[in-house]
Amino acid sequence: MNKLELISALKDNANISKAEAAKVVQLFFDSMADAMARGERVEIRGLCSFFVKEYKSYTGRNPKTGEKVVISPKRLPFFKCGKELKERVDTIG
Repeated sequence: MNKLELISALKDNANISKAEAAKVVQLFFDSMADAMARGERVEIRGLCSFFVKEYKSYTGRNPKTGEKVVISPKRLPFFKCGKELKERVDTIG
C-alpha cells in the first residue's frame, strides 16, 4: 500500500472527500516526522513505534580506494513492529 492507496482507503471508509483524506494523511505523516526531528519517539499501540538512533563520529574506509574517511555523527530513524502487528501478519497466509 502506498500513500495514494491509503488516501483512497480513508476516503472510502470515512466517507469524506479525497482532498480531506489527503489532508488527514499528510497531517499525520508531518506530525510524525516533526516529532522524530525533535528526537521524540512515536508510538502507535498495537502497530509500531518509530524512534531516532544517534550515532557518534567514527573513522571508516572507502571500499573503492581503501582510504580512511571520517564519518560525521548522524541521527537515523528506526521502525519497530508491535506485537499485535507481528501476530496479525504471521496468521495471514
